Amino acid sequence: MADTGVVDTLLRRVEKVDGGVDSQDVATSLGVDHQVIVGAVKSLQALGDVISAEQRSSKHWELTGEGCEIADQGSHEARVVGSIPEEGLPQAELMKLPFGKVGFSKAMSNKWIRLDKAHEGGPRIFRTVESVEDLVRDKLLLVKKGEASELDEKEKNELKKRKLLSEVTVKSYWISKGSSFSTTITKQETELTPEMIASGSWKEKQFKPYNFESMGVAPDCGHLHPLMKVRTQFRQIFLEMGFSEMPTNNFIESSFWNFDSLFQPQQHPARDQHDTFFISDPATALQFPQDYLERVKKVHSSGGYGSQGYKYDWKIEEAQKNLLRTHTTAVSARMLYKLAQQREFTPVKYFSIDRVFRNETLDATHLAEFHQIEGVVADYGLTLGDLMGILHQFFTKLGITKLRFKPAYNPYTEPSMEVFSYHEGLKKWVEVGNSGVFRPEMLLPMGLPQDVSVIAWGLSLERPTMIKYGINNIRELVGHKVNLQMVYDSPVCRLDS
Repeated sequence: MADTGVVDTLLRRVEKVDGGVDSQDVATSLGVDHQVIVGAVKSLQALGDVISAEQRSSKHWELTGEGCEIADQGSHEARVVGSIPEEGLPQAELMKLPFGKVGFSKAMSNKWIRLDKAHEGGPRIFRTVESVEDLVRDKLLLVKKGEASELDEKEKNELKKRKLLSEVTVKSYWISKGSSFSTTITKQETELTPEMIASGSWKEKQFKPYNFESMGVAPDCGHLHPLMKVRTQFRQIFLEMGFSEMPTNNFIESSFWNFDSLFQPQQHPARDQHDTFFISDPATALQFPQDYLERVKKVHSSGGYGSQGYKYDWKIEEAQKNLLRTHTTAVSARMLYKLAQQREFTPVKYFSIDRVFRNETLDATHLAEFHQIEGVVADYGLTLGDLMGILHQFFTKLGITKLRFKPAYNPYTEPSMEVFSYHEGLKKWVEVGNSGVFRPEMLLPMGLPQDVSVIAWGLSLERPTMIKYGINNIRELVGHKVNLQMVYDSPVCRLDS
């Protein structure tokens, strides 16, 4: 409840007039802040129809901080004239005064002073008039007294241009008597107590009406990050399409499974330190399926399975190096090798969503740590058409329908395609994934049948999330620059058409 004294005074003011009173005028006459009167109005409105309050907006002119200073002490140009003695004043000394620079320019324009550049002691300023009429100060004093209407628009705009005046919009209430107006306020009850019922006193009480449209207090709770929401959505799409999730709980991987098993040569640029994070402790892995390792070595060094290989000296030392996995395809390679060891091949559909790490330069669409989504389908006679069809079905379920495919090169897929989606925020096509058909040099050393094809695709989780939520900079989605209010305000679910 607002201050009782202010409420009583406001009611008496309203009682004395027929038409009503302006809250801004009441605040001025009482010498209180306008918000105090607004609080009293709100309190009275909560009691019912005691008063009627109509909100109004009005514009008026008021002095800026610099304008108040000039109204008190005079304009810069008048103070410059007043500071110059009869013998003149060196220009350098005048410029040291806080009002010197602006005042000098204006006084020169008014021809109140002159500058003698040829003076023997250096440039010197002399007065050209005995006294001046400070019209700027006079105009500001009129505004200060509330008589801004005495000035024409040209004068107001000139003072505004000098940042001495500003036009402000004031919101106030026009307060008049309501249908239940009374200067005596009875406090309304908010609860019906057992004592009131027992004594019957409730019959004489006034009860405050319930506001069924008021918002409740928001409960304190956690909020899912948009990235995790889209991750759950991707996972659900894979499950709806009949895929099984691969175990991806090993961030540290050996170069053998990350590169060599994928038919990626040991001299490939992606295996350099400027693209990959290598582990110093433990630096190497020691356990590999030896027969499979020998077949991988042979296909790299001298070829096989219809391929001539890369014709280089394959080294076990390179394959043993541990690193932070650069893609979840290393997990796919392990799962396909495990599939090949079964007595009889059965078609499979695998997927994974987890973190990968690359030594990349950070920008609006790249991070050194991000999530990769990967899908793998192994069956007899799969083609590039099957891959494009699955990708269209996959992205359509996500609500992304603008897709383009571009031929690309990958060491372990042939043919290969980059997948692009149109980003409405950036107004351009953004790469959202890579795809292709795994090469025989990768699959046959594992022991898979020759007529089995494996199609696969990988994409980051961050870029589709950026497209869905209209985020232009990946650092606003992941990392220390994330606005937590964005996480709080993001919808519980998305109802995309």
